[in-house]
Amino acid sequence: MGGDLTLLQRRLSVARGDEPADVVIRGGRVLSVFTDELLDADVAIAGEHVAGVGQYESGARVVDASGLVLVPGFVDPHMHLESTKLMIDQFARAVLPKGTTTVVLDPHEIANVFGLKGVRELLAEAHHVPLDSFVMVPSCVPASRFETGAATVEASDVASFLEEHAEVLGLAEVMDFPGVVGGHSGPLAKVAETLAAGKHADGHAPGLTGRELNAYLATGIRSDHECTTAEEALEKRRLGMWILMREGSAARNVEALLPVVLDHGPENFALCTDDREPDDLLSEGHMNDAVRKAVSLGCPPAVAVKMATLNSARYHRLPEHGAVAPGYLADVVALPDLEGFQPVHVWKRGRLVASDGVAAEIPRIVAPDWMRGSVHAPEVSPADFRISAIGRVRVIGVEGADLVTRALETEAATRDGEAVADPDRDIVKVAVIERHRGTGRMGLGFVSGFGLRRGALASTIAHDAHNLGVVGVDDADMALAANRLRDIGGGQVVVVDGRVMAELACPIGGLLSDRSAEEVAAEARALQAACRELGVILPAAFMTMSFLALSVLPELRITDRGLVDVLRFELVDLEARSRRP
Repeated sequence: MGGDLTLLQRRLSVARGDEPADVVIRGGRVLSVFTDELLDADVAIAGEHVAGVGQYESGARVVDASGLVLVPGFVDPHMHLESTKLMIDQFARAVLPKGTTTVVLDPHEIANVFGLKGVRELLAEAHHVPLDSFVMVPSCVPASRFETGAATVEASDVASFLEEHAEVLGLAEVMDFPGVVGGHSGPLAKVAETLAAGKHADGHAPGLTGRELNAYLATGIRSDHECTTAEEALEKRRLGMWILMREGSAARNVEALLPVVLDHGPENFALCTDDREPDDLLSEGHMNDAVRKAVSLGCPPAVAVKMATLNSARYHRLPEHGAVAPGYLADVVALPDLEGFQPVHVWKRGRLVASDGVAAEIPRIVAPDWMRGSVHAPEVSPADFRISAIGRVRVIGVEGADLVTRALETEAATRDGEAVADPDRDIVKVAVIERHRGTGRMGLGFVSGFGLRRGALASTIAHDAHNLGVVGVDDADMALAANRLRDIGGGQVVVVDGRVMAELACPIGGLLSDRSAEEVAAEARALQAACRELGVILPAAFMTMSFLALSVLPELRITDRGLVDVLRFELVDLEARSRRP
């Protein structure tokens, strides 16, 4: 455990009671994540670490925690900062008061726009924020050959990045699971370089089972956050996989997967958020919301906390994180109870960083100019969204918050020789426009499940290549929405009847806002309200929309290159009767 000799000697002296602690948190009950017990004990802090848990009276500062429960700071083992649309300082302002003190980031969104240069910038910015932000080097830039990003990360780049940045934990979610199972050298080489560097690899294997699952795990990949059923999670856990149980904004899997924990215990299970909208961060919370959800569904509080702290840290080989215990980092959250999980105080590395829902002052981060102006899509017209009349068409079927879509087929609605949206059948148009290189390439199709009755939604946040996605009923509104994002440098917008109803500008890579967490959350709420006014029935419409272009999630997706049948891993025509060779 870390520290130079002088710091270790000081910590030992405090632990023995020979010297007063820097901080003593007195009178509370400490949750031991090792035994699931509540201990009547003080917490003595020396520097950034816990020196002792027991009876300690003297300290430079003594905090009265009577009536409070002390738990470890929450550790999110898998999330994408870009989904919050917040710069790292504003994200920290939002989550520190919720008890999150450590996050493991997969920055493949920023990497798809700026390559590893963007990841290096994120690492540099994170050093100025009182939040431990660990990074996994992106494995999916691009996610597959069916989409166009602005950058490419090869196996040699992974090796160099791991050598250059010792603090990087490993390889981020290996999304090309068909390529891994098929033995393709591209994704396998990235895994091999990671293991050779003594690091570990995160997984992404929705619905994978049987021999294919065995093949995926045989590479050394050890986790998955894409489980949606208890049966899937149990099969994977039986084979040694870590299940990162997701509770995001669109995908909320805790309820479905928790029975495995209740029946078999919490080993190899951890909670994560993956993708959370900014308004959800402020209103519902972050990891504390995932813990609260688990407890409300019958999970013992100590077990839920363990899955959000010690288990996350152990999976990622972070030996100083995840417990309030001697030698561990002094990441401590003081709670009034183990039901609501609303922190009263939060300490990060021994420093008080939040009290009563408000974060301490955090230095403002300003993104460099080169991260702006990344949206290079050409101006479009309504004619660009027209589809010639055809018979039977493929439709991307969205089913509630499930990120896995269905490949549907139906007769197209037609008018004046064109295939058109049919909101009465909940079928609207979807388009993805390449926005990095100015090619003007566009994929066109249909999607169901949004409930959209009129207007259009558009976003430059579209996993993972982050091209410009549009969902709409009216071609003119779709064109206006796309052009508006082009003008403001990226973000999200809702348009109806030729006017902008709501928008959230994200000029940093077309992904992040440069405004405060409160401002961004308010704009996100306005977007959701506008969506509801247009008939949208999804709880997180833009989050769901962002995954329509993810060409490694079953079953049917759309990119700038067209429709992708993920099960067959090939491009397919919009007309259902034909297949591309």
